[in-house]
Amino acid sequence: MMKTAIIGAGRNKSGIGQYIGKYFQKNRASVVSVLGTTEKTARKTSSILTQYGINAPYYTDFNCMMKRERPDAVIIASPALTHYEYLMKCVKEGVHIFCEKPFVWQHKSDIDINSLLNNIFETAESNNLKIAMNSQWPFSLPYYEQLCGPMDSQKVDTFFIKLSPMVSGKEMILESVPHALSILYTVFGDGEIGNLSIEAGKEKIKTTFHYTFITGYCEVIIELVRAILPPRSFSYGFNDKIIHRILDLDTYDISFKYSDNILMIKDPLELSVQDFISAVREKREPIIGKAHIKNNMSLLKEIYDCCDIM
Repeated sequence: MMKTAIIGAGRNKSGIGQYIGKYFQKNRASVVSVLGTTEKTARKTSSILTQYGINAPYYTDFNCMMKRERPDAVIIASPALTHYEYLMKCVKEGVHIFCEKPFVWQHKSDIDINSLLNNIFETAESNNLKIAMNSQWPFSLPYYEQLCGPMDSQKVDTFFIKLSPMVSGKEMILESVPHALSILYTVFGDGEIGNLSIEAGKEKIKTTFHYTFITGYCEVIIELVRAILPPRSFSYGFNDKIIHRILDLDTYDISFKYSDNILMIKDPLELSVQDFISAVREKREPIIGKAHIKNNMSLLKEIYDCCDIM
């Protein structure tokens, strides 16, 4: 059985680390430890995880945790600015990594994201390690097609997505835009951004661009509207066939609604976790792996740098 450690599952804002931990445990990759920045946060995280049958000791020292627990994989769910340091520590330790999006981030405008990514992946590949970014919505595409019909990427002209992050300002881009870019990459493959335009306010950001890929382009609209309380609005679709997420706040069951049809779906977060676990076991590249991550991060930086609010 794979042994996993979690870094940062106690985040209050938009943190889904505890749910990632739940799905690792459920899919026979036992959570053996948690790491927090302080004893208080680490203990709180450990306590939260007990509701999922996880009894994991807590640590505040990365090296001590790795030496004592010897996990096979690490889940990085800490704030984005800490990801790079933890990613480098993990690849040097020789463990597989499941990292929350955005994969790496630094607020310096002159930072070369690509060189950071190369540092991580070169070390990982020399140690035969698997690395995935958690971007779960591409795993919902088969359900989208069940409701809206099969999709031919050559016949898609438009893509719309609306997300409702808890954060405000430019942070909304970091929190939510990776989801949109992941869906685009999954459907069209590697692409570039053209005709980029951003209307930005503190609570709402509208981004439009052309996603240009090898055989054509797609007109994209990304709407971000801040929402603090659940259920937060989420919808997406191609060629004006837009599905809306319905979330049962008692059971956390997820359904997609299109027109008058409602389809209950498996949590895409669990599908993302399952893909990573099977990639490690089967020694294959995860679906949200190196090429996907590199495209996602470079386009995210382009959009973020174009937005002039704080």
